[in-house]
Amino acid sequence: MSVVTRFAPSPTGFLHIGGARTALFNWLYARGRGGKFLLRIEDTDRARSTDAAIDAIIDGMSWLGLTADEPPIFQFARAPRHQAVAAEMIARGTAFRCYLTPDEVEAERAAAQNEGRAFRSPYRDGKPAPFADAPHVVRLRAPDTGEIVNEDLVQGAVRVAARDVDDLVLLRADGTPTYMHAVVVDDHDMGVTHVIRGDDHLTNAARQIPIYQAMGWAIPAFAHVPMIHGPDGAKLSKRHGAQAIQDFRDMGYLPEAMRNYLIRLGWSHGDDEIISMDDAARWFDLAHVGKSPSRLDFAKLAFVNAHYMKAAEDGRLYDLVRAFGDAQRGWTLSDEEAARVRAAMPILKTRAKTIAELADQAAFLIVRRPLALDDKAKSVLKDETIERLRRLHARLAAASAWTEPDLAALVKAFAADEGVGMGQIGPALRAALTGGAPAPDLPQTLALLGKSEALGRIADVT
Repeated sequence: MSVVTRFAPSPTGFLHIGGARTALFNWLYARGRGGKFLLRIEDTDRARSTDAAIDAIIDGMSWLGLTADEPPIFQFARAPRHQAVAAEMIARGTAFRCYLTPDEVEAERAAAQNEGRAFRSPYRDGKPAPFADAPHVVRLRAPDTGEIVNEDLVQGAVRVAARDVDDLVLLRADGTPTYMHAVVVDDHDMGVTHVIRGDDHLTNAARQIPIYQAMGWAIPAFAHVPMIHGPDGAKLSKRHGAQAIQDFRDMGYLPEAMRNYLIRLGWSHGDDEIISMDDAARWFDLAHVGKSPSRLDFAKLAFVNAHYMKAAEDGRLYDLVRAFGDAQRGWTLSDEEAARVRAAMPILKTRAKTIAELADQAAFLIVRRPLALDDKAKSVLKDETIERLRRLHARLAAASAWTEPDLAALVKAFAADEGVGMGQIGPALRAALTGGAPAPDLPQTLALLGKSEALGRIADVT
């Protein structure tokens, strides 16, 4: 049997990090078994479904590299098929037309609850319509005996007595399908073999399995994955900060780091923390998905992202930090400044955990003269240190080579000639060169700024 998985989001908002992980798990499970990964947009809630949300879902999946093997299917467009299946179920005797009014439904539900049983419609066994062309819904004729068993690949066997499942509505009075019905029909028609989704859908399995059985269809394997909670163990919410996958992108995380982090968020493979997508596709299984909710850990995400930042190609990082700086830091770089930032990538990327931090690390390269000094920088620029900087400026101006090793040797020799340690030179020199902004070691900072810019900054404070 060829494996087919699907991700089926509702386009009523952004692509949540939990949804992104569900999509990733489906993608990995299919890839590792030579199967297909499909995308279905469940847009039947017309009041809340938006084109912007659809675009956000597809954009987020594309950023993560989770490409479906076929064009997306839109559930709303399949309503005629859902209606046809309901009609076939009526013909089979596994569904029926129910003519109860809303008030009658409420009374029947109250009676069922009082008697400790599931809702059963009086029309399930052939009771005639109250009058010709009476409005009606179509309901599943729920089984009365036995158990509905979901051999869940994550949660284990989940058993529900058939008598506890309602006569579910399949088609509303206006003929539109319900979620429960549409999902089953779509999964069957798409050939889905494994339904991997959040465990907030666990109870739905016991309500959907009877629909498969009513049509004589093969039941897919279900795997209900625990939710993602915030660092405090509470359900993820706005107060925890980022929720949409685009939020993480905008905060400066790399897609390969997000994939790696999400793989390990609820699934384990020994002690491996850094896992390539190829290895993940080979190793991923449902047996090692935990049953308990996972906790979002920003420190661990930063650790993983830092690893991928160091490994990233310098030109790609420059493009990312330039786009981030232009959009979120208001950068307007000259050609000379852009060249400095580009040349600094090999050094700066080892000091940053995110693209946002990389932008902060690069800021000292692009501030315009004269630099605005922070309070700490001002405090170290006293008469004595300023005089020393003037002498260092002259030594640097005479330098014939402007490389990091040469500059390190020059500053060390200057300190020796001055009869002081680097503690008497370094803070003032750093203040002059950066104004107090983060920067690498002084020889690196001098080299990255270039001779003309470095000398100009020192002259500005002396």
